[in-house]
This record gives sequence, C-alpha cells and structure tokens, in this order.
Amino acid sequence: MLKVNNIEVVYSKMILVLKGMSIEVPDGDIVALLGSNGAGKSTTLKAISGLLGGDNGQVTKGRITYQEEDLTSMSPDKIVQKGIFQSMEGRRVFKHLTVEENLTAGAHTRKDRRNIKNDMERVYHYFPKLKTLRTRHAGLLSGGEQQMLAIGRGIMAKPKLLLLDEPSLGIAPLLVKEIFQNIKQINEEEGMSILVVEQNANVALSIADYGYIIEDGRSVLEAPVSELLSNQEVQEHYLGMNEEGRKNYRDVKSYRKKQRWI
Repeated sequence: MLKVNNIEVVYSKMILVLKGMSIEVPDGDIVALLGSNGAGKSTTLKAISGLLGGDNGQVTKGRITYQEEDLTSMSPDKIVQKGIFQSMEGRRVFKHLTVEENLTAGAHTRKDRRNIKNDMERVYHYFPKLKTLRTRHAGLLSGGEQQMLAIGRGIMAKPKLLLLDEPSLGIAPLLVKEIFQNIKQINEEEGMSILVVEQNANVALSIADYGYIIEDGRSVLEAPVSELLSNQEVQEHYLGMNEEGRKNYRDVKSYRKKQRWI
C-alpha cells in the first residue's frame, strides 16, 4: 500500500534528519515504527502526510508512493483525500469545540456528508466513553479521553491508512492498554492499515504485524513482530529484558555509542 523509498528530509535547508529512510506498509497490516527521541519517527510520518512544510522541512531525496501514486510533493489536503490521515503527537484536539464537533471536523474533506452521522456511531462503537461525553468541550477531557477523540477524529476522515504518532504519550498505563486494544479492533473490523510511532515498544509490538527500528534517521532493523520479540538486542534495548528477565528501564543502556545493528 505505502512505500517510503530511501528518502532524505532536511529542515530549514540545513538540518538533515532522515538519511535514507525506507519502510513499507502492506494493505491491512499494523506496522510499528520504534526508536528513541530524535531518531526521525515523527518526521517520517510528516513526510508521508505532507505536513513537513509547517515545520520548514522538505523531502530532498527519494520517493513516497501510495497505491503506486507519487505523494512526495503532494499537498496535505490532497493526501487526506487519497486516504491517509495523521493523528498528531500530543493529540491536538480543538479544545474549544465539543467532542461531537471535533469528530465532525475530522470529516471536513469528505463529500459523502450523508454518512457522517453513521460513521460517528462507528467511532462511539470503538470508544463508548466518547458518546457519554459528546457535548463536553474537548479541553475538559482527560489525556486518555483526548487521545480517543484524536483517533476517532481520524476515523471520521475514512482513511485507508491511519498514521498514529505516540498514542500512549502522557496517558495512564491502564488507558494505554485499552486504547491499543481499540486500535487493533479498528484494524481488524475496518481493514484499515495503521502505521504507529511509539517509544513504548512493548505495547506497540503487542498489536503490530511488522516492525521497524529507527536510529539516526534510518531504519537499522526490520522484521515480523515475532522475530523482533525473540531478538536479544531488541529485548535488551527496547523491551527492558535480558537473559535473566525483565530489568528496570533505568538500568538499560538503550543508546550505546557503538551502533550494534549498523
């Protein structure tokens, strides 16, 4: 469905962030993009969704194709209409609007206005709590509720590919588990492809089919999730485990000077 082929991304015409990034998202799969802060995960999503321009960034090399159509220089609104929607890091809900108004805003680019109410009920099916809060202003919701709303707003755009940037960020652990179970349910019931960026590798790999690990602007390891989970390097660096079992994350030296996968 989606191919990111050897792209480079530069900010302000001088800061090179992505240095030959290549990933693929098959139709109907969940793909996890893992890595440390500053590795280039969010930049990869913005390159796909066309949102780099807002940060004075641009793809200077390589190609991004979606269903064999070139997206590399396409505007964000056109990309949404093609079937790709990005849920931004930090949720970015419209705090002065109600839950229902936020969901309606997610359908802004759609032409089939008659189906919007039905699709809103689909969102409430996945996130029942939002229905009870539908008249409440989004700024009064908890972090977990706002994340549900941000994902629900993405569903309202009826994408074929949903991009999720750090959906667990700033959310209580119990709600994180619930939200990721909902993401998996959306994937299975809607047949929606999902590319999820996460620092919480355990929760991301619990629902994904395939994973990429990014360091310093490029993919350094990729494999089906079953292989990543059995990889000793991944266990130590990203899952907080060694041969003796789980370790305290503070004791795991995740980012050593020696790049062991390159």
